[in-house]
Amino acid sequence: MKEKLIFSLLVVLTTGLMGSSFVVAKIGLIYISPLLLAGIRFTIAGSIMIFFVLLFKRKHPKNAATWGKVILIGAVQTAGVMGAIFLSLRTITSGESAILTFMNPLLVVLIGTLAMGMRYRIVQWFGVFVGFAGVFVTMGSHLDLQIGTLLGFLSAIFWAVGTLLIKKWGVAIDMWVLTAYQMLFGGLILLLGSAFLENAYIVINTTSVSILLWLSIPASIIQFTIWFYLLQKGDSGKVSAFLFLAPFFGIVSGWLVLGEPIGIPLLIGGSLIFSGIFLVNWPEKRVPVKVTV
Repeated sequence: MKEKLIFSLLVVLTTGLMGSSFVVAKIGLIYISPLLLAGIRFTIAGSIMIFFVLLFKRKHPKNAATWGKVILIGAVQTAGVMGAIFLSLRTITSGESAILTFMNPLLVVLIGTLAMGMRYRIVQWFGVFVGFAGVFVTMGSHLDLQIGTLLGFLSAIFWAVGTLLIKKWGVAIDMWVLTAYQMLFGGLILLLGSAFLENAYIVINTTSVSILLWLSIPASIIQFTIWFYLLQKGDSGKVSAFLFLAPFFGIVSGWLVLGEPIGIPLLIGGSLIFSGIFLVNWPEKRVPVKVTV
């Protein structure tokens, strides 16, 4: 019971940080261009974490193959996801981008089934669809098909693949080391992308520095560490279903920080989100085995 309570609190904390980061990033884009903001964010976060993993002498990978896995996770989970999200924001709204990004639990179940032989029950599939419907309603039930839409969907694919890679490889790699280096590698890739894919700009002042620190430490270091821990401890499909909470927290934080209105769509969408999470985590019936002596 105690472990379940701790697990639930960690889920709320990490999804709350995910959701609130949309609002903080929205403010940050006033001062820093999208890919540059994301690149600086994760380069700072990764560098800080690497300092601590070296300080506390955490176990590092011993061979090139394992380092390659860390780099690939960083390229997919950090550079791929965040790059696609921020690029999508050039042509679609943050709400539309979030709807598409948080489709990834559905894709985790789909890709996990097709590529890794994972098995999910009908009720779990139904829960994923209900949860996605809740995200769609919560975010406004509106999408325009354009390049930003495709990029937003691509971010969901990257996130789903990253989730499965972490579940497959993460157990053999120190969680703190994996978190630190995948963020650094992802951040460096984003900075490289900024140099070639956008007209970079940055305004240095108290607000922009505060935003970078918030995005780098609570919304990156703490959030990623908790997320990777949850993925290692639980079923990737079930854990990913809780990501439906992130856009919900995004709407709430938008209301608190930016004064964005809360209406009926949030209430209906929130109800569907929690219903979807409940269905995906519906316990499987255990059939007692009769033993014949």
